[in-house]
Parts: sequence; structure tokens; C-alpha cells
Amino acid sequence: MTTSAPRTAPPSRAALGLLGLQHVLVMYAGAVAVPLIVGRALKLPPEQVALLVSADLFAGGLATLVQSWGLPGIGVRMPVMMGVTFAAVTPMIAIGLTPGVGLTGVYGAVIAAGLFALLAAPLVGRLLPLFPPVVTGTIILVIGISLMRVGVNWAAGGIGSPHYGAPLHLALAGFVLCLILAITRYAKGFANSASVLIGIVVGTVLAGFAGLVDLGHVATAPWFDVVRPFAFGLPTFDPVSIVTLCVVMVVVMIESTGMFLALSEICADPMDEVRLTKGLRADGLGTVIGGVFNTFPYTSFSQNIGLVGVTGVRTRMVAVVGGVIMLGLGLVPKLAALVEAVPLCVLGGAGLVMFGMVGATGARILGGVDFAGNRNNLFVVAVSVGFGMIPLVAPNFFKEMPHALHPLLESGILLCAVSAVGLNLFFNGLGDAASARAHAVDQARAAEAH
Repeated sequence: MTTSAPRTAPPSRAALGLLGLQHVLVMYAGAVAVPLIVGRALKLPPEQVALLVSADLFAGGLATLVQSWGLPGIGVRMPVMMGVTFAAVTPMIAIGLTPGVGLTGVYGAVIAAGLFALLAAPLVGRLLPLFPPVVTGTIILVIGISLMRVGVNWAAGGIGSPHYGAPLHLALAGFVLCLILAITRYAKGFANSASVLIGIVVGTVLAGFAGLVDLGHVATAPWFDVVRPFAFGLPTFDPVSIVTLCVVMVVVMIESTGMFLALSEICADPMDEVRLTKGLRADGLGTVIGGVFNTFPYTSFSQNIGLVGVTGVRTRMVAVVGGVIMLGLGLVPKLAALVEAVPLCVLGGAGLVMFGMVGATGARILGGVDFAGNRNNLFVVAVSVGFGMIPLVAPNFFKEMPHALHPLLESGILLCAVSAVGLNLFFNGLGDAASARAHAVDQARAAEAH
């Protein structure tokens, strides 16, 4: 049941601009993290990593407008900001590193997964009983743990760096981490919400004084350029890669369902099945847009939903303005080059917080699971986390398996998801839809907290 909420006067145009910018700044660090992770994991040159950042902001702006402003039959039309999902990171890296597939195969799989989401959106409500808290909490926990490997290596200077683990790198990463924690502890309002972004900015300035920031690519990057479709070549469509990202999209849409239901309560704006389907279609269309414009799958950002509750501004026009701002930022290559120039050790300090909070959200969801009264849930979590850790602790575990299956087998998140869903069905059976919707709202509220 939707709760009532006090109405506030509509913000002025100037206030809308500032509020939209606030939404962009709150999500900015998380939004640009995924292209940085994927681009560097695939060993792309700096100018191409910068292109991924520009494309991410541009496509994210388009996806936000589709979701918040809406199209016929598409878009939840609520204050939702869209960003690239962390859930797809490790599967996409595995796809990109697969011989004969590469980055064009990633984009082909992204486009196909987006089309799948468009078609499957009306059915997702029926899939909710497959994803009770014991399943979603376990998956989100493994996503956070998988990403923590990236953050830890960034903090040391990045794998392959000749100065990996240098005291200066560790000191800067530690400083950024401590600064973010201090801001979170003592600051209020916007500064608290943007603590990660502030930590990255201050850390980069210090790294510049230490001679770790190379602004050469920033100087040569243009101030304005258009993000062109298929800048890395026409997409290729590998069946195994497509199946991999389609499974990821199911998880993403289940998460989005919870976000929409929670936002409906915050905004006192009813959410029926038709409107929910429109929102999930926007996830699919946003993901297709991402694949066309050289970026990745999109979902609603939980921190922005939390910001709606904090500010009390519930008009969708705030997200529309934020989407326009993101579009504009995506057309400024110099800004993307500046983001790419941020030293890895600085990003590592921030990554330990961002990625750790993803894992902590999973742990918080699992905190509401009944382990005492139902010991079977222990087995669901234990075995699924074990499957999720295989690619992390034993990268060659599936070395002798066919190369075509590597995108599936080298994604700990995917292995965990399949295991958790299967084991939960085996031990607990299929739950009812009403309980699943209630659990989805609880999980979304847990995610808002980070």
C-alpha cells in the first residue's frame, strides 16, 4: 500500500537546475566507475577509455530522459536517474577478454540483452518469487566482493604498474578512504551525499602535487564533440555472451522493480503492473541505447532514490533536468579525459568504499533472512558464495572448458545467481508474488542506505 507523504511547493526553474545538478553529482563517481573498470581491464588506450566515459554520460542522460520524461509505453515517469549497473561488470570483462569476441561482442550482447528486457518486461513481475532476499542478498554480496578486487588493485596502483604497491600509492588511497569516511561521519546534506566525489577530487589534487597526474590527454582533448554510434566498430553477436547478459538483465530488472516500488512509496505515487512494466521497458531501451552509443546496461541508481527521500522533492522534472545535464557532460571530451587522468590509487581509495558498500548492501539484505528457523537458507548462501568465488580465487578453474563458455563460467556473479536461484527452489520452493513484492521494497530501501 502506498503511504502518504506531505506535499511541497513545486521548485522554481533555478532550483530545479541546482537540484538536477545535485542528482548528477551524487551519482557521478558511481556512473563513471564502470567505464573506467571495463576500459582498463580490456587495456584500452587512454583516449578510448575517455570515450567510454563520455559515452556513458551521454547515453545515461538519454536513458534518464526515457525513464523520467517517458515515451509512449516506456518510462516510469518518476524522478529516476539512470546509470550503468555494476552487476554487468565482470561478465562484460570476461566477454571482452574472450578470443574472437572482444569489445564489439560486448556491445552486441548489450544490445541483445536490452531487446530481451524490452520483451520480457511484462513477465518480470512473475519472476519475483524466484528472487527472495536469500537470493538477491547473496547475489549483491558477491557483486560487491567481485568488485573489491578491482578497488584493492587500484589502490596499489593498478595491475601491471611498475610501481605497484608503492608507499605513495597506498598513502594516497588511504587518505582518500579516510577523507570519505570523515565526510560521511561529520558532514550533512549534499556534502555527505557526494562524499565519494569530493574524496576523488581532493585526492586527485594531492596526487597532482605528487606528480602522479598526467594532463597531456586533457590538453589535447576537444571541448566539444558528438558521441558517435558504434565508435569501436559494428557489434558482433555471440550466443553465449548474449545469454550471459540476458541473465544479468533479469537480475537488474528485479532490482529495478524494488527501486520503483520503494520510490512509489516515497513519492506517494501509485505503482501498478502497467506502470512497472513501462519502467522496466525503459531499462531495456536504455540498455539498447547504451550498446549503440558504446557503453553498457543501464539501471536506476539507488543513491538518487534515497536523495529524493532526503530532499523531499518528488517531481520527475528534477531527473529530467539531471538527464539533460548528463547529456551535456557527455559532449565535453575534455571532462572525460580529466576523469580518465585520475590516478588509479585515488580511484582505489574511493573504490574500496563504493564497491564495499555494494557488498554491505547484500549483507544487510541477508540480515533479514531467517537462518535460525530455516537452516536450508545457510546452504543456499554458503554454496552460492562458493560458486561466486571460483573466478576470483581460481582463475584457471575452467581453463579446459570450451572457450565459447568462458563468458558464462568466468563470471562469479552469474555462477552465484544460477546457484542461488536453483538451490532456493530446491530447498524452499517457489514463494508467492505478494511476499516477493514486499521483499523487493525492503531490499530497495536497504540499497538506498548506501
